[in-house]
Amino acid sequence: MKWFILLAGIATNAAASVLIKIATLPPRRVPSPSAPMEAFANWPFLLGLGLYGCAFLLYTAALARLPLNVAHPILTCGAVAAVALCSRFVFHESFHWTNSLGIALVVAGVALITARAA
Repeated sequence: MKWFILLAGIATNAAASVLIKIATLPPRRVPSPSAPMEAFANWPFLLGLGLYGCAFLLYTAALARLPLNVAHPILTCGAVAAVALCSRFVFHESFHWTNSLGIALVVAGVALITARAA
């Protein structure tokens, strides 16, 4: 169950980032302090904000079941990898082989950090 909670936290965190990116693309307007009510007309922004809240709650639940030095690196690494892949497949942003290598190195680093703690 603790790993499911952590995976759900990764998924909601990454989905929130993707939605916030969608919220900034034309024809939508980025919410600003000068026009705060525009945020209510930008559904990807609101949904992304809500998913960040859900991700925070899932992270909190994961921390109740896992050590901080396990939960935080895994959640962060998973979200970084998921967002990088979404940026390529959803937004068609460039994805060089160095991106893949970087993600692989981060995953390997987190695996080494958390191997004995989990």
